[in-house]
Amino acid sequence: MKISFEALKGSLKENLVHLVLLVAMVFMFVGYMSHQIFHTILPGEAGVHWSRFKGGTRVDFVYPEGMSMIPPWDRLYVYNVRIQEMSPELDVLTKSGLEVHLYLSIRYAPKYKLLGLLHRQVGPDYANKVIYPEIASVLREVIGTMEAEQIYTTGRTVIVEAINLAIERVAQRYINVDGVLIKKIELPAKVAESIRYKAEQEQMVAAHRFIVEREKQEAARKRIEGEGIRDQMNIISSSVPNGDILKWMGINATLELSKSNNTKVVVIGAGATKEGFQIFGDVSLESASPNTTNIPTKAPNIPKSPDPNKSPGR
Repeated sequence: MKISFEALKGSLKENLVHLVLLVAMVFMFVGYMSHQIFHTILPGEAGVHWSRFKGGTRVDFVYPEGMSMIPPWDRLYVYNVRIQEMSPELDVLTKSGLEVHLYLSIRYAPKYKLLGLLHRQVGPDYANKVIYPEIASVLREVIGTMEAEQIYTTGRTVIVEAINLAIERVAQRYINVDGVLIKKIELPAKVAESIRYKAEQEQMVAAHRFIVEREKQEAARKRIEGEGIRDQMNIISSSVPNGDILKWMGINATLELSKSNNTKVVVIGAGATKEGFQIFGDVSLESASPNTTNIPTKAPNIPKSPDPNKSPGR
């Protein structure tokens, strides 16, 4: 055994240069192929392994974030698994042949656990191969059955339902579509102007209808109010003797006047009747006529005090 060890030691000394060269070549090879052996998967990403000698795409395992190592003859495809957005533009024709330009916003993400199947059946460019064509096809089909005005009004509900159907179809291709938004709709300038004008006129017609209806209700209110006043006067006429209605109204006015906290003056009109007719109002004493009388009060007359600057003899 000792002889064998010495022989091995001597052999190593003789072949040391060859061993160093071999190790150096191995390290150089690993360094040269390191970008194909070591792969860094960043946050929000996942990897799919394709094996050259073991059946191609591996669908039962998805490489998570971090460092991964594979043989240099294999490949690792890295996918973004976060919610992504694409903003395509689409030209569609309406029922009457008018061209409508749509600005879309589509939010989507691949299904994480099915990433291997997505890679095998669709590939990395799945957004342009599956998502956009499916949604564009549905929008063209639906808007092609509408007039331009319907897109702004009643057709929105139909468009939303069609988009939801397209999302369900896309989900069958291992993709989650978070939402499809129509950011802007552009019509030919003359068509858009005519639609706006029509909408303004419809609002004006609705406003005029409202005004007419309001005036009708006001007329009905006044008619009911007049009927109430007429019935009231008929009841008063049947209860008050003939010729005393105005006197009765004057008494009521005087009673209402007495409830006020402000100072008032009662003016007795010079009518043909001996009692006269009470009229109330804010009339000053200086401008009152000779027929004006103050309402008597119970306050006693207080004599004025003499002026101290004047002597009694003056």
